[in-house]
Amino acid sequence: MDIIQAIIIGIIEGFTEFLPISSTGHMIVASQFLGVEETELVKAFEVIIQFAAILAVMLIYREKITFKKMDLWVKLFVAFLPLAIVGFIFKDVIKTLFNVETVAWMFIIGGVIFLVVEYFYTPKEHHVKDVEAVNYTQAWWIGFAQIFSLVPGTSRAGATIIGGLLAGLDRKTSTEFSFLLAIPVMGAVTGYDMLKHYKDFADANWLAFVIGFVVAFVVAYATIKLFMVFIERFTFVAFGIYRIIFGIILLMII
Repeated sequence: MDIIQAIIIGIIEGFTEFLPISSTGHMIVASQFLGVEETELVKAFEVIIQFAAILAVMLIYREKITFKKMDLWVKLFVAFLPLAIVGFIFKDVIKTLFNVETVAWMFIIGGVIFLVVEYFYTPKEHHVKDVEAVNYTQAWWIGFAQIFSLVPGTSRAGATIIGGLLAGLDRKTSTEFSFLLAIPVMGAVTGYDMLKHYKDFADANWLAFVIGFVVAFVVAYATIKLFMVFIERFTFVAFGIYRIIFGIILLMII
């Protein structure tokens, strides 16, 4: 992997990881179009830029990463468990789904779901408007929804945001809960992948790795900030439309 490829993939990871448009789906598609073979070294690079994205969200929400917020983190752990259990049990089956056609269909299906949920969404006084006010039942339902993100193209952010909306959270709170839930989820995945690929780092192009890390961090940080401003003013309809169009284009070119 050269520096230009590292920059492009770093931008894609940083921009798509926290948006409801599937970072995994975009990475699969981008790697194929860039001619980047999914070697162990490339997988190691993906671990590095995922770690950069985690650091970005941790920096933004650093005031919530304290022992004073333990109740919130217990709820996040409750939301994390369904994905961890199902992902571990069916990890071999999930690997067989990593192809462009699956990504395309899940983009379309996810886009339709967003449009349907937004169509029936109405602002209500009883909507949860503070991420710390999310209860354990709602956290569990969001975690259950997150299971669907194991299928590439679904989007972890998209699944958890939809789960939050259906559980009674407003748009902003659903989004923030999704961001915070990314910390244990991506932390566990990144930690596991680091242990799995640590030997591959010896053969790495470290200049490309470092540049990719910095790019992914900066882009992820800016994306989270801008996304929160966007969602306070607009709906998720634009993301639903984008997903459907992107999925149709993929089906046409594969």
